[in-house]
Amino acid sequence: MATTIATLTQKTDGSLEGFFATIRVNAPIAIVPNASKSSEEAPDYRIIHRKTGFEIGAGWNRIARVTGEEYLSVKLEAPEIGVI
Repeated sequence: MATTIATLTQKTDGSLEGFFATIRVNAPIAIVPNASKSSEEAPDYRIIHRKTGFEIGAGWNRIARVTGEEYLSVKLEAPEIGVI
């Protein structure tokens, strides 16, 4: 069973906005397309803390091997939330 740690709404520009929430953190975030993607390994999205403007993570478009479904794989890092 997975735990929901973010509630997001997709915007018309392709970005997502919402809140990242855990027991200790409740942060407004935006997941925005990476307009400056310079290589195949570079992230497809940047995750931004909406109040401070700091980048706290990145996301990559992936395809599930078994089902073929598309999903967004993310990595979050910030001193106040650690590495998730």
